[in-house]
Amino acid sequence: MPSTLAITANTTHYLELEEKYGAHNYHPLPVVLNRGEGVFLYDVDGKRYYDFLSGYSAVNQGHCHPKIIEALIKQAQQLTLTSRAFHNNLLGEYEQYITAFFGYEKVLPMNSGVEAVETAIKLSRKWAYEVKGIAAEQAKIIVCDGNFHGRTISVISFSADPAAKKNYGPFTAGFEMIAFNDLVALEKAFQDKHVAAFLFEPIQGEAGVVVPDAGYFKGVRDLCNEYHVLMVADEIQCGLARTGKMLACDHEQVRPDILILGKALSGGVLPVSAVLCDDDIMMTIKPGEHGSTYGGNPLACAVAITALQILKDENMAANAEAMGILLRNEITKLNSPFISEVRGMGLLNAIVIKHSNPDAAWELCLLLKENGLLAKPTHGDKIRFAPPLIINKEQIMACVGIINTSLKQLV
Repeated sequence: MPSTLAITANTTHYLELEEKYGAHNYHPLPVVLNRGEGVFLYDVDGKRYYDFLSGYSAVNQGHCHPKIIEALIKQAQQLTLTSRAFHNNLLGEYEQYITAFFGYEKVLPMNSGVEAVETAIKLSRKWAYEVKGIAAEQAKIIVCDGNFHGRTISVISFSADPAAKKNYGPFTAGFEMIAFNDLVALEKAFQDKHVAAFLFEPIQGEAGVVVPDAGYFKGVRDLCNEYHVLMVADEIQCGLARTGKMLACDHEQVRPDILILGKALSGGVLPVSAVLCDDDIMMTIKPGEHGSTYGGNPLACAVAITALQILKDENMAANAEAMGILLRNEITKLNSPFISEVRGMGLLNAIVIKHSNPDAAWELCLLLKENGLLAKPTHGDKIRFAPPLIINKEQIMACVGIINTSLKQLV
């Protein structure tokens, strides 16, 4: 059984250090990694694995992409941080680059993804009061069931996951949850004149790669236009070429009012996030009302410009589209009795495990690890398959072979 698989003394040493001295807020697979290159990760015993999680889509460009590392080292040797108390020579260049890249008038740079989500929430509320004219303290933001936008108090306040909320209250008010992929429910929610924004993930990654029906993004855009509500797209995980387009919303040629980015914005080398919107929204925030010590630091700016340019230069969106189709088709062909569904878009994919053992997805991930592929369950019975976007056909086929072998070992 996978639960009895051997762990080396070398690996055990590192696991015991974390167990003794670290907070127990994660439940990782029992593997200790010390090197990454391209689509591969290597553990402390020298074993090689295909990475099928990509740091939750933070390393879309592949591990330690040489151009990103070069940009990181070059800038780190010159200037890393000034804070926003002063100007630096990289921030304006980065702001010009990323706004042109995505077609917005302004960007507000932050660090972690959840900081960017919090920023978007603040912007939505400020716009509600100063532009839309909603009465003070009455602004409401509509969110979706199954959402995952991070783990701050405000964000977990509108989570449907009991584990995210247990014994963390009181919670932040001002949010209303509706079903994902339900335009009728969205329009009903918009009848409330106090609604400022609709915050959603175009594809729900943490929920198990839930892809909405065709036309959903355009339907959201049309309703937001009709009811004068901000469309706020959290593309932290599903954006930046992951789904076969630069943004998931690009599949329906839809432009959100507020775009939230993170993860692969740095290619996985440091925390970089961004909130993009136009002047009528962004300029509602005045000096001293929002910020971050590290937000817009020159090191992050240099890295983010390079990370974005690589996505474009290496046609990673097109490769994600082609390799994603191949991966889903080949897994479907396995006809495993333990897979009830294969779903996804581009290289953001998931399988749903059908098994009498409620821990079967975890057990399968342990088997995958033993056979040389790293993936992680989410929501119990789902496993995300999201390799770096540089993966090729030969590697996809090798990974399908590993998946097939592991499924046959599952009992």
